[in-house]
Amino acid sequence: MTTTPSPRVLYKHIDDVERLEYYRPGGYHPIEIGDHLHERYRVVHKLGYGTFSTTWLAHDKALSKYVAVKVGTADSDQKEVNILSRLSISTLQDRGPGQDSIPPVLDRFSVHGPNGTHPCFVTAPARCSLADTKEASSSRLFQLPVARSLAAQLAMAVAYTHKRGLVHGDPEPVRRADREPLASGVPRHVYSPVWLGDASEKIGLSESKILLADFGTAFYPTQESRLQSYTPLEIRPPEARFEPTTPLSFAYDIWSLACTIWAIVGQRPFLDSFLLSQDDATRDQVDALGRLPPEWWEKWEARSKSFAEDGSPNEGRSPWSWDRRFEDSIQQPRREKGMETLGEKEGHALREMIWWMLTFRPGDRPSADQVLKTAWMRNWAIPELDKISKFRISGAYNCHHPVKA
Repeated sequence: MTTTPSPRVLYKHIDDVERLEYYRPGGYHPIEIGDHLHERYRVVHKLGYGTFSTTWLAHDKALSKYVAVKVGTADSDQKEVNILSRLSISTLQDRGPGQDSIPPVLDRFSVHGPNGTHPCFVTAPARCSLADTKEASSSRLFQLPVARSLAAQLAMAVAYTHKRGLVHGDPEPVRRADREPLASGVPRHVYSPVWLGDASEKIGLSESKILLADFGTAFYPTQESRLQSYTPLEIRPPEARFEPTTPLSFAYDIWSLACTIWAIVGQRPFLDSFLLSQDDATRDQVDALGRLPPEWWEKWEARSKSFAEDGSPNEGRSPWSWDRRFEDSIQQPRREKGMETLGEKEGHALREMIWWMLTFRPGDRPSADQVLKTAWMRNWAIPELDKISKFRISGAYNCHHPVKA
């Protein structure tokens, strides 16, 4: 006997909310503002969402404070919360400065609903993502001391995770397009994430505290071989394409870290943010960094569309070179907005560090600890971070909601 699959339900489109078709058995748990989770956490607003979870700002009745509650889909596992719990618990030997940027797990529980049983965990709430603060800004730039501090914290957080062996609104009514009643597993309303942040250029040094979040796709390479990359094209390292049978390593994080640091210091990302395909990404990488290693170059069938065999651009192309990127992304926007630019020595040190981190061959990239020992980190980034410690000691440090990376 065969069964007829349930017809796919279509919903009216609502901007900036999770995919409504994921409210199904195995999918999201329906939550509305005012709901109580685990008889302890009253939902105040939505903070965000992803493919496998929604995250909510909630008031902890037991401790009388605000927290973030991440509610996984019913078909998700406990991997992320297990990783965060392991990172939060450290021996004296394991401890490092980057541990402060890992959100500790305050509570964990499960909720049962019409779509199944959902794993949940509680952390301190983050104010907003770095990307969100730039989106809210007309300049799309951080003040230079803030950018230095954020970059140092992010590098320290990645170094800490590597040391531990880990690679890494107003309610809108929901309506079916066919006007039929909603199923029990679909919430009556959905919400755009609440904005708790500020424009990037308005963030002061004392507020520049980050949390390294979203460990849903992180893994321990000694326990698991990961071949598939989930990283967006603009920060995805080239080995994910050209060495698909080689397990991803710590060097994978270093490439992505370099792209993120560039985006923190600059206005534009290192690679074009409008990449449409892997060929677009590879072309942009070669424009900036030069010809691929020989074995990768031969594998890239589309290379002749943009380059001669020696790696030079085809006639008529005006590639976005390494030096132009630095000027167009970092220096020129800062000058135009009347903000501090990088001096000659600092600019050289930053470019030297990023260039090393973006070495094509993964084995030739620095480790996260080596990144922290580069001239730019030692002489510019980490000293700005040290100033925050002085603010804390003097009582001037007042960051209610850390900024999430």
